[in-house]
Amino acid sequence: MELLSNVTAMAQQQPFNPWSLPDTFTIYNFAPEEIRSFLHPHWHNQKAPHPMMYYFFGIIYLVIGTVAIGGNWMVLRILGSFPALRTPANMLVMNLAVSDFLLMITLIPECVYNFFLGGPWQFGDLGCQIHAFCGAICGYSQITTLVIISYDRYNVIVKGFNGAPLTFSKAVMLITFTWIWAFGWSVSPLVGWGYYAMDGMLGTCSFDGVTTNMNNKSHILATTIFLFMIPVFIIIGCYYFIVRAVFHHEDELRQQAKKMNVTSLRSNSEQQAVSAEIRIAKVAIINVTLWIMAWSPFAIVCLIGTWGDVSRITPLVCELPVILAKTSCAYNPVIYALSHPKYRECLKELYPWLCIVTEDKKTSKHGGDNQSTGSTKTEASSATTST
Repeated sequence: MELLSNVTAMAQQQPFNPWSLPDTFTIYNFAPEEIRSFLHPHWHNQKAPHPMMYYFFGIIYLVIGTVAIGGNWMVLRILGSFPALRTPANMLVMNLAVSDFLLMITLIPECVYNFFLGGPWQFGDLGCQIHAFCGAICGYSQITTLVIISYDRYNVIVKGFNGAPLTFSKAVMLITFTWIWAFGWSVSPLVGWGYYAMDGMLGTCSFDGVTTNMNNKSHILATTIFLFMIPVFIIIGCYYFIVRAVFHHEDELRQQAKKMNVTSLRSNSEQQAVSAEIRIAKVAIINVTLWIMAWSPFAIVCLIGTWGDVSRITPLVCELPVILAKTSCAYNPVIYALSHPKYRECLKELYPWLCIVTEDKKTSKHGGDNQSTGSTKTEASSATTST
């Protein structure tokens, strides 16, 4: 009570400025009594953001959630409605959409609710732990699935007929592995290795990025290495060999055509053909690039807060990477709508009100352009030149 009186007195001595808050307006003073018991001490003396920021973030979460939930639901419905699209490779795509969809369903409602109520967490410590766990398991499933998709593209395009094709049984086993692997890592803070905690803005919960004991530091470092750095290294390696193989074969075709004194060794139909495997690879490259851009700030902030200078971690520095990471769930449906002709055709059929523009092709519109079968390098290189 005395503190509130001092804050009021200070405010009365200053010219009125609705966008300026006194330094004594800390996160601890802003937090309701029921959440102070599990509010990390790092935030006690941090100056609270302006109340308008909470409503701004609430709008951002609402937009991201609407796009991601609606878009991934469309992906799942389309891949499940057209039998020709139910291929082993598309099972991995469906798992990626399931991960994104579940992450949004389990996180966005409480985020929007909290921020539109002014920010403080409304669901207690147990709700905070569950919220963080759901974000972790879906995020881990997301990156693991991207690694598997990348290797499948490498196996199909680089190895060609020498590579073992992805079958439905293999796809089921790989999808099962992604969720077991994700569960094992995400449950560890609940059983003693690492921590989940409320973020500085008080509206979301995620990894504890400000506790500097060795238990939490080792957990943050291990998850960063095994669930971010190594997957990114594998993905980049796969696409490096894919691009190198395609360019090498293109150079061989040009040299052979030059010796035969012809413009191209391909027929007109081959020039216009688009390889399904290369299409998937291009989409996956875009998707992975956006994923790295979305999750890198979050990983960096967690490492700085645990292994570096924790004083640099403010409520806004903590919350902005959390928001950016959640945007990764909205990329997939947009990328598929823009990049896959077959997907656009099916999307147009199921949702004509979207006014989707499709290509005028003579091929069957429900043909599977996502087959995970061995393709020759000629197909791969011709697809690269035509897309």
